[in-house]
Amino acid sequence: MEVYNILLHAHKGFAYLELALVAAFLILLLVTMFTYSGNITKPLRKVTLFTMIFFHVQFLIGITMLIINFSKGLDMGSVMKNADLRFTYVEHPFSMLIAAVLMTIVNKKLKTADKLTIRLMSLGLVALALFVFAFPWSRVFG
Repeated sequence: MEVYNILLHAHKGFAYLELALVAAFLILLLVTMFTYSGNITKPLRKVTLFTMIFFHVQFLIGITMLIINFSKGLDMGSVMKNADLRFTYVEHPFSMLIAAVLMTIVNKKLKTADKLTIRLMSLGLVALALFVFAFPWSRVFG
């Protein structure tokens, strides 16, 4: 099996796990905000850590796949003219990069904070919004 196909299957397989982690993060974030007076719980910290780790793993696999594709001679002029290619090679990687950076910031802040603030919750929700925007729903479930 070719290296690219192995990476593609790993990237797609980790996507399902990432979806579960993102759902758990969102639920725990909302539960923390609305039921426990904003006190950050240990499960929220752990889920945030694992979500961040899998964001980084997914990004590294994806960036490796991107480099392999561009080394095969992919033309950026044709990529930018085609909406599907532009999403795959431009919008998806950059949105996921920003989401991974935001999740890293959220994880760092959750480690040191005792209470969940609006600013911290907003960062987490923006990271999730970028993830939902950039997630290739039709490729994973189609």
